[in-house]
Amino acid sequence: MLNKYLSFPLLVILSACGANQPPPYQQDRPPETRDQYSGAEGLKQQQKDQTHLMNKELADKCTAAKIDLAMAEQEKNTKEIHQQIGLINSNCVEEE
Repeated sequence: MLNKYLSFPLLVILSACGANQPPPYQQDRPPETRDQYSGAEGLKQQQKDQTHLMNKELADKCTAAKIDLAMAEQEKNTKEIHQQIGLINSNCVEEE
């Protein structure tokens, strides 16, 4: 009788060890829409996603500044040209 009482908790503990863990992050989603991360691998992916999003934001700002610079040059607006050159220098990363 004592064996039955001891084996049941052992069975429950062993079952819990085999329980499914949530995935570390939502692999089926792009980085822009991921909002759930778990564990060390999830934290690592979250940092990668944040870096990706920051780089994308800078690239978008760079592209917008280059377009605005072209428009300012076409209109010969020197004030706007200098402003857009400043934005380009601060947002655009030169690739080697």
